[in-house]
Amino acid sequence: MSGKADPRPAGKGSTSRTRLDRGRGALGPALELVHTGRAPTRAVLTAELGVTRATAGAVAAELEALGLIRVDARPGAAAGSQGRPSHRLSVAEDGPVALAAQVHSDGFRAALVGLGGRIVATAPGCEVIDADPAKVLGSVVAAGAELLRETGRRCVGAGLAVPSAVAEPEGLALNPLHLAWPAGAPVREIFAGQVRAAGLDGPAFAANDVNLAALAEHRHGAGRGSRDLLCVATGHRGVGGALVLDGRLHSGSSGLALEVGHLAVNPDGRPCHCGGRGCLDVEADPLALLTAAGRAPGPEMSLLKQADDLIRGQYGEPDVRIAAESLIDRLGLGLAGLVNILNPDRIILGGLHRTLLEADPNRLRAVVADRSLWGRSGGVPILACTLDHNSLVGAAELAWQPVLDDPLGALA
Repeated sequence: MSGKADPRPAGKGSTSRTRLDRGRGALGPALELVHTGRAPTRAVLTAELGVTRATAGAVAAELEALGLIRVDARPGAAAGSQGRPSHRLSVAEDGPVALAAQVHSDGFRAALVGLGGRIVATAPGCEVIDADPAKVLGSVVAAGAELLRETGRRCVGAGLAVPSAVAEPEGLALNPLHLAWPAGAPVREIFAGQVRAAGLDGPAFAANDVNLAALAEHRHGAGRGSRDLLCVATGHRGVGGALVLDGRLHSGSSGLALEVGHLAVNPDGRPCHCGGRGCLDVEADPLALLTAAGRAPGPEMSLLKQADDLIRGQYGEPDVRIAAESLIDRLGLGLAGLVNILNPDRIILGGLHRTLLEADPNRLRAVVADRSLWGRSGGVPILACTLDHNSLVGAAELAWQPVLDDPLGALA
């Protein structure tokens, strides 16, 4: 020890710092509670953390000083409530952001996403996806960097969503079938290199797009409050699935779990890219619907939008209804098998599957109930995803996670 006296005067400020030091381990959990909307007030934060009011106040003040949250200066109580009014907590609307990127068969999109899953700005890039992933990822990072320049926001990191299983720990896109990228492309390494080349701060991550959609919906959307959440979705091409267990993505031993697109639901169906036949991937995606309805896909918009528009605008036409019912039945068969194996407490559907659920919710739920062991005893709730661009929000969650784990260390 140096023997020098502490230059800070004793008093209220010193006491507050001592309280923060005692509660420093609570900074990350506190930020996550505000981030996910589970601590709207300082009183709730105190109860959730299991600390004193003084410590919770010091933790909230430190997160505010870091520019991450806002604490109402004047506490207030809801109408009709009793007890001491509490300061309201919210994420900082002008705080740091994560750069989120998504690549799909019809183009890409870059976005800036703040805490709370708030999309601050987006930049779509609809173009033919080059067979060289470095060119595509360079374009999407450049679009994100331009958004950062325009907004002047601080960037905490970057996340990428791709329509492929991403093997861990290397970050390899094993089957980017609809992108014409080489199997095993090192997308995380390429993406991280492009992020560094753009002069952006923070770590870079990459993961499967449906996994990220499930993560985003669990924290901010239709999956909130679920313990064992199953997400199944079809985007521009193919079908993906994800499972969130106790708040964490279940990705298997090497990141490859829940490849639900390759469940066989029609033994005499279409050949699949995996070598099988009649998989969900080719029996329940937008191209399958358009083909079954006798509609030739056009180049003017994405397959997903064409399929969505067809159901929403022409569901009353017999050929469209018959095609949709066929997809619903095959989707229901696949979901029933997953329910038998996983026993989730909630299922959420995204992309075209959300549109099919909205068009005929009773039919899909009846198929799942009839074909699953547990369905007849009450069934599992089947809901539509609620977040726009949930894969982008999930990609941002990857970049935000180090901040949620250690706000002081990540933002130092």
